[in-house]
Amino acid sequence: MKRAGTLRQVSDLSDFSRGHRLRELLCRGEQPCLVQPSPDGQHLLLLQKDGPPPLPRVVAFQRHSIAGADLERSWQPPQPALVGMLFLQSPVVPGSWVLAMVWEHGRTEVWHFVVAVGWQLLQTLELCQGARARIVSVCGQGASLVWCEERPPLGAHLDMSKCAFRFCVCARALEVGEQGVRLGTVRIVLHNSPEYQVLASPQHVFLVPAAAGFATTSKFLLIWHPETAKLTITAPSAGFIHSKVLHSSSESDFRKLLLGSVGLLSDFAPLDIHTSAVSNSGGLLLVSTKGAVNMVEPDGTQRHIFDLEVGFLAQGSSVRLKTFGSILACVLAGVLYLVDQNSGRLIGKEVLSVKEVHFLESPGEEDNIQLLTQAGIYSFSLSKPEDSSRPEPCLVEMVFEEACRYYQRRSLSSSKLTVEKLKKGGAFQAPVALAAILQHSLHQKQKPAQGLQDTYAKLLSTMSLELQSYMSLELLKTSVVCAPESEVESYCKELVEQEVSRILHSDMDKDNLAYLNSVFASFPKAAWKATRSCLQLQHNGDGLLVARATPEVWKKVLGGPQLDEVGQNGMVPLFELICASFLRFKPKWLPSFVELTQQYASMSWAYSSKEGPEGRVPLYKRALGVLARKNKHSEGDDEMELELLLCSKRPKAVLQALHLLIRLKQWQRVVEVAEKFSKLSPLLNKEIFITLLAEFAEHRELDPYLDRLWPLCPAELTASDILTVVLQHLPHSQEDPVPFSSEGNQLTVGLLKPLLQRVMQRPSVQDEMYLDALQSPTFPPPTPPREH
Repeated sequence: MKRAGTLRQVSDLSDFSRGHRLRELLCRGEQPCLVQPSPDGQHLLLLQKDGPPPLPRVVAFQRHSIAGADLERSWQPPQPALVGMLFLQSPVVPGSWVLAMVWEHGRTEVWHFVVAVGWQLLQTLELCQGARARIVSVCGQGASLVWCEERPPLGAHLDMSKCAFRFCVCARALEVGEQGVRLGTVRIVLHNSPEYQVLASPQHVFLVPAAAGFATTSKFLLIWHPETAKLTITAPSAGFIHSKVLHSSSESDFRKLLLGSVGLLSDFAPLDIHTSAVSNSGGLLLVSTKGAVNMVEPDGTQRHIFDLEVGFLAQGSSVRLKTFGSILACVLAGVLYLVDQNSGRLIGKEVLSVKEVHFLESPGEEDNIQLLTQAGIYSFSLSKPEDSSRPEPCLVEMVFEEACRYYQRRSLSSSKLTVEKLKKGGAFQAPVALAAILQHSLHQKQKPAQGLQDTYAKLLSTMSLELQSYMSLELLKTSVVCAPESEVESYCKELVEQEVSRILHSDMDKDNLAYLNSVFASFPKAAWKATRSCLQLQHNGDGLLVARATPEVWKKVLGGPQLDEVGQNGMVPLFELICASFLRFKPKWLPSFVELTQQYASMSWAYSSKEGPEGRVPLYKRALGVLARKNKHSEGDDEMELELLLCSKRPKAVLQALHLLIRLKQWQRVVEVAEKFSKLSPLLNKEIFITLLAEFAEHRELDPYLDRLWPLCPAELTASDILTVVLQHLPHSQEDPVPFSSEGNQLTVGLLKPLLQRVMQRPSVQDEMYLDALQSPTFPPPTPPREH
């Protein structure tokens, strides 16, 4: 539902010092200027780079006529230009800030404002270490400056196109104290790199390729995480994400960083970026030349938010972006768009009387959007509709929007299908019927029901349970929003349980799987409890894990997109998600869960069927993959690996577990596993016995268990076969062999004697073949009577 909004003027600029001058500068020039508001909203800095004469300049204006010295600077080309105006936090006084004006050649002026005194220059510093360096982009993060500088080659005759990687990304702390201002040591983030525009969020720095960059380096973004010294390479639209921790300056070399990914990146298309900005949630907002607005999260993933109504954005066209709480405000060609960042829905659209608009800060008022224009400052307040308790118009609108996307994907026509065409055309009756049913059922609690067509009434009776679930879910969401902070956690648990249950009873496509991944990542404990509830996992009286989930739920757990289908965007299949929850909250249950899952898979699909999970990667291997991806390796991981191998009961897995136990020298368990799994098949029995016989020949660790080991000898093994295995695995001695050794760790005939006796006393296969003939009552048979 579109929420109503009111646009009202809150200032005609007369409350600013030199307000007439501010209005004059905003009206002057054809090129858009840059406006930078202070964090407290009391100061405006206006930068005009390419305006008409006399000179490019930066001017500061104070609100509410605060007295004091003014700040105004201008420069004459070819003098170095101003690159950035940054408000940085002051660590001395909490909540205070200083202004850093960074010039192209690295000179940095630090200013602060004192009431009744005005602007004061604290200090002038040199940001760059090299005299020939030139800053092309700068941003501020907390109390630090991050910038991209050009370092021209020493030889003036060199072709600049051949020196593409002549830029360097650096960071430096700016410390403001009682003794003055000083710069920290230079931190090299990236060197030998192409040109980047740096944009800072509270925790990360985004490196966006410059518009004039090379095609080979404009296919991906870089994200720097200062706290962990990690650099993430991401091509969001292609689903490629790769992170690397930079331990030393040598690893910060751009070319070495891309060495392992250059083959993959070469196949990607260049990024389509017209405008970029950082949201208040820490993500990177990107507007393409086609008007698509996307959000790149700090982990490198991307999600689509909205499509602006534009055919093509030219390079010089102005797009303003800013987030206010969960609302994205965008101004394009004199039109203000208000979009919900979470759902991507258009909340409001306002045609403005002016094209040049700047967003201002609204401290403490997230829903109050302030706009600076030539005529003054305007406030656009979002207001909820009078009957906000009825969600049906919003839901009906969503039905038609989803139907548009569904039919557009399956249409052969190039014309774009809109909601208005869908409502008026009459060609598609499904969304019309669903919208009518929703309006009818959701109106019943507010007013008497209106009549429905007979066809719709039948559909309504079929959908009644789903509608009840939807209404209870909406009521629960409302409770979460309105609940006090102490009750939010309990409501969230219930909400997660309903969401997990809903998805497990719907189609498990990539969108639902991505949503489940985000739920498990955001609410791990609640998702774990919801999974237990949906699968109905519990221990029976014998201490065994049982699950009473329906076959449909099991198919969702085992089916859906697999690892080779979900791409490299950090998303994992549902089975892996559940295994990770077991490892985190109930690791002892994981082997039993895998065994239960295998039992269901064997009943539902034919063995090695390509449609079933066992026809792809065995379930125990998928669980082992989850175990291998743990951040920290613990002592219990070896035991968990053993249990997962043994619970599969596959010959290769059992032998792998046996070798792992031998490596760990757990001889008691080696013999127990051999006794238990030798009964599964004669072939596995033979492999297990030969493996243990070889260990017996090499050392004396198994000697205490020989009375349990010899009964496992397969019937087809002869004495010569046993001696062959023993001789092949005898340890090689460095000295000449002697008949009587003083060492007690050598193999003797006495140790082998019980086994050889057992084999020699066992009837041979040929004896069994002729046993019937040898036990005949008369031998040879009597001569048949002659016939005369």
